[in-house]
Amino acid sequence: MRAMTQTGFLRPIRWITAVCLGLFPPVSAPAAELSPGRLSGLDGAAARPWREYLDRSTDLAAHDAAALQAEVAAAGGRPARKPRSAGDFSLPKDPAPGWYAGDEAGRLADAIVSFQTPSGGWSKHLDFTAGPRQPGTQWTSQSDPGKRPHYLATFDNGATVTEIEFLARVWEATGRDDCQEAVRRGLAFVLDAQFPNGGWPQVYPLEGGYHDNITFNDGATDRIMHLLQAIRAGEPRFACVPTRLRERLAAAFDHGVECILRCQVEIDGRKTAWCAQHDPLTLEPAHARAYEPASLSGIESGGILRFLMSIPRPSADVVSGIEAGLAWLEAAKIEGLARVKQGDRTLYVADDASTETFWARFYDLRTGRPVFPGRDGVTYDTFADLAAANHKLGYDYLSTRPGSIVGKDQKKWRKRLAEAGVAAGVLGSTGGSQ
Repeated sequence: MRAMTQTGFLRPIRWITAVCLGLFPPVSAPAAELSPGRLSGLDGAAARPWREYLDRSTDLAAHDAAALQAEVAAAGGRPARKPRSAGDFSLPKDPAPGWYAGDEAGRLADAIVSFQTPSGGWSKHLDFTAGPRQPGTQWTSQSDPGKRPHYLATFDNGATVTEIEFLARVWEATGRDDCQEAVRRGLAFVLDAQFPNGGWPQVYPLEGGYHDNITFNDGATDRIMHLLQAIRAGEPRFACVPTRLRERLAAAFDHGVECILRCQVEIDGRKTAWCAQHDPLTLEPAHARAYEPASLSGIESGGILRFLMSIPRPSADVVSGIEAGLAWLEAAKIEGLARVKQGDRTLYVADDASTETFWARFYDLRTGRPVFPGRDGVTYDTFADLAAANHKLGYDYLSTRPGSIVGKDQKKWRKRLAEAGVAAGVLGSTGGSQ
């Protein structure tokens, strides 16, 4: 199907979306922040776990602040210091045999353990190569001393999950007690942060604003779920996790799967895809920053589907959600584009000879069409208009990544289902894996 919807150097583009099916009525973006006032519409029984969650968040935030203040006071009142910032922390690719038992991994583990917050999580953009955190130093590099902590402990950009994974591997290689304890505390943090409905915020203790949304953006929830899945599968590096904690994490995994399926946007009775973030109470698609509108996300939905397809024995509900999501990805693909470099920018130009298939980061909830919100606060109908008005793009607005999901990942998944004799309706109606 060819749609002459683009202008400038993005015309023409071949694209197919569910707008053709008339599936996109207006959907508003609800308020994001989770506060006691938002619980007023819930009855007593429904509100109770949410009030307990908010109270726990408030107590943990106070505990974090008091711990830093005690260190500052012990140092004679010298103002708290800001740690050195760095890029996202990630596991090494293809480390040499024995690397996790070596000196380099040991030094990183020392620093990582030292930056674990009293509540049990980690911030992002910390330079662990600079050595252990010194007393009186903030746990986050994302806010200036004396100001409200920002990203104090978060799941954004792989934070917390990656640190837990790293320390578990060091423990497996060395048996270090401090790594074992940090892993256990980190996993307890994951449990504390989980909403009563099974989702996770971007930041915990809660920071407010869009950070309180159930966050799929940048794979935040996907990473948590893969971590819990590895523990549930009994992977050796997590042998340090005690039985009772392991059981609680397994229950959290199932609850997380249920929340993911409930968040899948349903329009006119038809399941589609996911937004990058969803309201913590209503589960509706939610906006974040001005250039992150409530929308369906090709990129984030692809990551969610990859996780769901990794579940060994999926329930009928999981299979149904996967089928609907794959159908949406197939309908939402964009063809007839080629990537080109223009200085330090990546642009997308019309090219009927291109064999690449793209998906947009944002699809409008009302029209189903790709949209391109700029940092200038304007949402553009075409990438060409966005690029002309904004030198700083700041996103992969178009990506080929979902292609591997609708391609090889889907084939592997269908083969595994056939081998296991699993089909929609074969297993129970709820639950993640059996």
